[in-house]
Amino acid sequence: MANTGSGSLATILLLFLFQAALRKVVSQNLVTDNVSVVEGETAIISCRVKNNDDSVIQLLNPNRQTIYFRDMRPLKDARFQLVNFSENELRVSLSNVSLSDEGRYVCQLYTDPPQEAYADITVLIPPGNPIIQARDEVLSEGNETEMTCTALSSKPAAIIRWMKGDKELPGKPKVELAYDKMYTVTSRLTFTVDKEDDGVPVVCIVDHPAVKDFQAQKYLEVQYKPEVKIMVEFPQGLTREGENLALACQAKGKPQPQRVNWLKVDDDVPSHAVITGGDLYIENLNKSYNGTYRCVASNLVGESYDDYILYVYDSRAGEGAPRTVDHAVIGGVVAVVVFAMLCLLIVLGRYFARHKGTYFTHEAKGADDAADADTAIINAEGGHTNSDEKKEYYI
Repeated sequence: MANTGSGSLATILLLFLFQAALRKVVSQNLVTDNVSVVEGETAIISCRVKNNDDSVIQLLNPNRQTIYFRDMRPLKDARFQLVNFSENELRVSLSNVSLSDEGRYVCQLYTDPPQEAYADITVLIPPGNPIIQARDEVLSEGNETEMTCTALSSKPAAIIRWMKGDKELPGKPKVELAYDKMYTVTSRLTFTVDKEDDGVPVVCIVDHPAVKDFQAQKYLEVQYKPEVKIMVEFPQGLTREGENLALACQAKGKPQPQRVNWLKVDDDVPSHAVITGGDLYIENLNKSYNGTYRCVASNLVGESYDDYILYVYDSRAGEGAPRTVDHAVIGGVVAVVVFAMLCLLIVLGRYFARHKGTYFTHEAKGADDAADADTAIINAEGGHTNSDEKKEYYI
């Protein structure tokens, strides 16, 4: 019975010690961070402890060799230097980092049991200068071409993007891993060109965490057939009989047009027409010259033309044409005339109506006192006065 009590007491004591140790481990949190560093630069490794109770902090390399024990460096590698040591942090720098330094570093805290935290160092190796190559140095409009861009020996693999002017184009990447764990990326771009692409840069952009604004470019040289346009130098208006005609043919291409010719569609150019380079001059026009005149220009890429349709009018065509009249002015004048006529009609109507009433009033004078009809007529003719004469007014 006594043995049973002793066993129970021992068990309780062990549980108490285990819980105390567990509380101690949990309360002392050991943390660190992963590090990415460009080859040749400096990496910083930080081992941090929260609520340290004077436990010892040390740093181990990927081979679990002690780099720093507290503030002492047992490892004979001068590239490791102490940056900061306190009861809550051990911070160490590693200068001139190389690919062989890559791996998992261990922060260790001497507790019971010991705690460990891991910092992975990733070494970034930037690619060499991008190499851009074109299958065709000189292109013709409408043709398809191909370009490649290569980013050599990087870690991790680079990403290649393409821009033509301000437009992004999709490329086809190919990634190769070499024996030294380096990546070579080649992107292939295929596209069709037109005349607007002449002189436009095609840019290969390399994206990599170790470098910024890494790119190479190549300018396009695109040849295209001529652009032809006929300009009328004179006359400026209608082409009339007896006048002269001067046309200028403007042709632009790459390369520049080698020759410019004038012809008349379905007929011959008038025999007395003068052709000088791209200029056509015809004197003393008549209607037999009507038709379509064509300027044709050509270069190594192709041929283009522009047409001018000549129609010769009578010598007096266009003369005596009615001048343009301002309809607003006409409307205003008509409105004023109509208003004046209405006012005149109103005045005349009132005038005639008034005089008509006066006439009938005088005709009736003296008729009321006449003994018979004859006397009434005599009195109405005037000259008869009556003191009781009635007066009427027409308003």
